[in-house]
Amino acid sequence: MRKAAFALVLTAALGAVSTAAFAKPRRATAGLRLYPDPAAVVKQINLYRSATWRWQRVMGMDVTPAIAKRPARPSVVSELRLRDLWRLREQIMRRLALNPPHKSQWLCIHRYEGSWSDSGGLYYGGLQMDLAFQRHYGGYLLARKGTAEHWSPLEQMWVAEHAYRSGRGYYPWPHTARACGLI
Repeated sequence: MRKAAFALVLTAALGAVSTAAFAKPRRATAGLRLYPDPAAVVKQINLYRSATWRWQRVMGMDVTPAIAKRPARPSVVSELRLRDLWRLREQIMRRLALNPPHKSQWLCIHRYEGSWSDSGGLYYGGLQMDLAFQRHYGGYLLARKGTAEHWSPLEQMWVAEHAYRSGRGYYPWPHTARACGLI
């Protein structure tokens, strides 16, 4: 009897209360997007790809090829994956580029050479590279930024590293390389 009375009172109370009070709250979703704007994702892909290619060119590497033929309307998910792939590539290339293999040796040579922005005479930059040297080992930077005094110290070291790896060693800097104990 007690259970039946309790059930009756509960039913009457629930009947009086609007069912809307117990309904699951709804969220306004009219202006929300599940994915970012596709045009913004494509822009990010292009930025990461160009940064990756820039680091690869500075280090004297072959550039990673882009997809030869993209679908006319790629899915947003595939674009996001592609963006993440180029972001990862750019991070790896930047990490490699910031640490040239013989950085301490190049800094020692620089200590005896000119300023990183030295443009006097026949030699340019902090490692005193002549125009033929710049053209041969840093053609990309020479065409893009001008002579070596306009390059960052990191770019100058990578051009010197390119010459070192080609077999020239430290011999383009005979006196300073001897002073650093490299020859």
